[in-house]
Amino acid sequence: MSENIYKPYLMEIVNIVEETPDVRTFRLKFKNNEEAEKFSFKAGQFGEYSVFGEGESTFCVASSPTRKGYIECTFRKAGRVTNSLANLEIGDTVGFRGPYGNTFPIEEWEGKNLLYIAGGIALPPMRCVIWNTIDLREKYKDITIVYGARTVSDLVYKDELKEWEDRPDIKLITTVDPGGQTPEWRGEIGFVPMVLEKVAPSSDNTVAILCGPPVMIKFTMPVLKKLGFKDKDIYTTLENRMKCGFGKCGRCNVGKVFVCKDGPVFSYEQILELPEEY
Repeated sequence: MSENIYKPYLMEIVNIVEETPDVRTFRLKFKNNEEAEKFSFKAGQFGEYSVFGEGESTFCVASSPTRKGYIECTFRKAGRVTNSLANLEIGDTVGFRGPYGNTFPIEEWEGKNLLYIAGGIALPPMRCVIWNTIDLREKYKDITIVYGARTVSDLVYKDELKEWEDRPDIKLITTVDPGGQTPEWRGEIGFVPMVLEKVAPSSDNTVAILCGPPVMIKFTMPVLKKLGFKDKDIYTTLENRMKCGFGKCGRCNVGKVFVCKDGPVFSYEQILELPEEY
């Protein structure tokens, strides 16, 4: 009898961090030690997280594969399943199917500068690859992170942002939208594309990794082009249409491409080949 591809791993919630009023991060450990030992994933892959009786939602794996013994996911309360997830507590059980999808080609990036650009809740898909490359720091040259949110309270991973800011081998630029700052705020004020143009990182021997709301990506791409970045050196993730995880339901197909199987990681060069409907 073949294995049921829809059967999830059983995971225990061992830690919960309230990132913002409506965003939480779960740390999950396998209930079955044998499954835990066999499990592996790479930066960029995603999974299906389920609350039994309510359904499942698609999120990236937000932790790095260099951090063993657990996986983490970060989600915003936005519907039935995510609200049900948010009501769970430490010790509760969730289902996890995965990992699915392709990966960031971090081996190809060795010896290059890395520029990470993220907006709002789009930092979680990037957190995995950021920590992956930081944990392999000697393989890469300069690492720059540009991260923005609507307000100071909307910034996620605040403790990790402080850690990155304090590291001498990482350049972190944080920004909030005009009006979103507090009296104590010492970061930039402005939309991510404007701040990126102000910082003006060099495109020489540099890979740009971009994740954010569609409007942010729309206005950031011309800035990257102005700075001299080539389409093949810009990477992003497409996730908003994925459902089943392995190309069965057909919800995420764009032309001949299935985002869950052929992505979610794409270079901008590949995205330009997709139908305009996306």
